[in-house]
Amino acid sequence: MRCFIGIDLGSTTTKAVVIDENQNILGRGITNSRSNYDTAAAVAKTEALINGRFYLFRQALQASGALDHELDGFIAQLERDFRSEQYLEQLVDLEATCRRNLTISNFESVVGDALDEVFKRLSAEAPSLFAPGAKRKSDFFRDIAGSQYLAVGEEVAKALGTRYDFLLNLFDRSIIEVENRVYGDSVRRHLLSALERSFVALPQMQGRRAEIESPIKGILDTEMEETYTVGTGYGRARLPFSKEHIRSEILCHGLGAHVMYPGTATVLDIGGQDTKGIQVDPAGIVEGFQMNDRCAAGCGRYLGYIADEMNMGLHELGPLAMQSTKQVRINSTCTVFAGAELRDRLALGDKREDIMAGLHRAIILRAMSILARSGGIRNEFTFTGGVAKNEAAVKALVELVEENYGKLTLNINPDSIYTGALGGATFAWRAVVQEGKTAEAR
Repeated sequence: MRCFIGIDLGSTTTKAVVIDENQNILGRGITNSRSNYDTAAAVAKTEALINGRFYLFRQALQASGALDHELDGFIAQLERDFRSEQYLEQLVDLEATCRRNLTISNFESVVGDALDEVFKRLSAEAPSLFAPGAKRKSDFFRDIAGSQYLAVGEEVAKALGTRYDFLLNLFDRSIIEVENRVYGDSVRRHLLSALERSFVALPQMQGRRAEIESPIKGILDTEMEETYTVGTGYGRARLPFSKEHIRSEILCHGLGAHVMYPGTATVLDIGGQDTKGIQVDPAGIVEGFQMNDRCAAGCGRYLGYIADEMNMGLHELGPLAMQSTKQVRINSTCTVFAGAELRDRLALGDKREDIMAGLHRAIILRAMSILARSGGIRNEFTFTGGVAKNEAAVKALVELVEENYGKLTLNINPDSIYTGALGGATFAWRAVVQEGKTAEAR
């Protein structure tokens, strides 16, 4: 099976999208961006190909009729078991890496027993992280393992009379090594192991085991050929591709938005480091654009800074702002001054939720200014980027668009963070199918 891949190396996250010869989206993958660009690209691509396998599993099982109305439950269980297998492998790797770093430190004797107990507890807790209905704030190994390690480590250090900072030091030194490893070679093994676990977890499926296993193993034996890859994003110049395989963010976001919503005329993309206003023609070709300057004001990084100031998770800002009952005007979207204004507002007695709503409105006002310089807002209007998942930002955008431009079709997709990668994958498809290029140029 020929596959076409787009990779979007953003300042915060790296995304990948895989499409087939008919331009169907097979899979999407995401990982933390890091200083090792080759690794970030490889991990995101591996995750997209894994996601693609699950898409193909679903299609094959649907066609076979082996599960009927039980299909969703089985696929969900299979994916949970696979992620659990993946997590346990990385946990074993993290423990081994911590031990290697421990032997070259000067505090091996006082931390060894504590480290044993920490990983014993982490391994015991692992299944509950992937149980049905389990809530995780992140799907990135660094975030999940880090949260568990810090909580358990504090308890163990106190119980054994060990210095907590020694355990923290070990984790900080070891997690970078582990997250920079790509576990692509173990995917098939984990999928087969997950399949066995799923039959144990769902004993009612045992009677149909053969008709369920057959299409799944058929997909596992199908090669997903990486025919052509195109890279884009904030860090595109550092991607491990030749120039022929690189496209600008503007072109990829414009084309990606067009693929998602063919009627798109105007695109607003708010990412981690920049904001882009893009005008496209009916074919998805960029006609004009504007970007913010080098300052990250009003972007994802700004929201991350606000979250740190409020001692909150980034994902908590939107829901808090949605509780607002009073409009508070925020004058600065400058990251440098935002903390000071935030503290001033709190000192004046303004509620946190009202301040958050004001901050989100200020961000969107800045974005509206960029859109105005790019040519305004035309119908249809598509909002993309990580900030498009923030409900308070969406609410502010809907209100401001209606105030300034009237009722328009506003497209917001839960997968909008992948828009740039989708544009890249579409350029990859065009390069081979329409232009006759081969992968040898990479």
